[in-house]
Amino acid sequence: MQQIGILLINSPGLIAALAGAIGLLVGSFLNVVIYRLPIMMQQSWRNECTEYLQISPDSRLKSKEEPFNLVFPLSRCPECSAPIKPHQNIPVISYVFLKGKCAQCRSPISLRYPLIEIFTAVTSAIVAWHFGYTPQTVFALVLTWALIALSFIDIDHQLLPDAISVPVLWLGLFLSLFTLFTDSHSSIIGATAGYIILWIVYHLFKLATGKEGMGYGDFKLLALLGAWLGWQFLPVIILISSLVGAVIGIALVIFVKRSYHVPIPFGPYLAAAGWIALLWGNSINQLYLSAAGL
Repeated sequence: MQQIGILLINSPGLIAALAGAIGLLVGSFLNVVIYRLPIMMQQSWRNECTEYLQISPDSRLKSKEEPFNLVFPLSRCPECSAPIKPHQNIPVISYVFLKGKCAQCRSPISLRYPLIEIFTAVTSAIVAWHFGYTPQTVFALVLTWALIALSFIDIDHQLLPDAISVPVLWLGLFLSLFTLFTDSHSSIIGATAGYIILWIVYHLFKLATGKEGMGYGDFKLLALLGAWLGWQFLPVIILISSLVGAVIGIALVIFVKRSYHVPIPFGPYLAAAGWIALLWGNSINQLYLSAAGL
């Protein structure tokens, strides 16, 4: 075991490759989370509304419902409901061998699934290469995977689930006790300031326009990033996410003819900016301070 540790310490490429391989597997699971978690939330909301309104659900329909969570039912083709066998569910490889089609009915499989797996693998490898054989790598991977899931759920549903945001936020506060990424003082202020900053922006925008510019999930996401990285990185995160969001938003309007009235989720931009700050935030801050002559 000690020899393996020494090998990983001296071979950043090896630990990056290992993290990339794990990232492929995690990316496959993230596809499940991205698809199923919003449906699970909708079912939970419906059940809560039914209970609150004291509406008796049809017992016949209820008895026919099968469990729906991150484990069950097992993966199946959405078109023909044919179960996807283990050898047909190998990240990326199965998609290539199946030529992007269901093995049973030959319906096309979305290219998005292997792309998310590849994206997760690449970002995981970058994180491992950056932090090396350290505890920071393990937890930075957890944060990376959480940000990927949150981003794609927000793109699909304009929703940032508390089921992901809140536990990861608390994990960031807990890790600050060990000063893995920041100290507890900076973490607590970062979480508080991250939430309050966007809360203020939200209400000022609503007061000025009568519209809601973002959701409460965005407040929690910035609070999460503040808890992990500290308040010192909040200006960088806000600046990067705002610039990228503005550029992409304008590009969508000009080139894709997207309407101004169609809301654009802000979560992915916050997540991307937070991930960049996780890896290169110190360098960016130093560059900014140098440019400002401070």
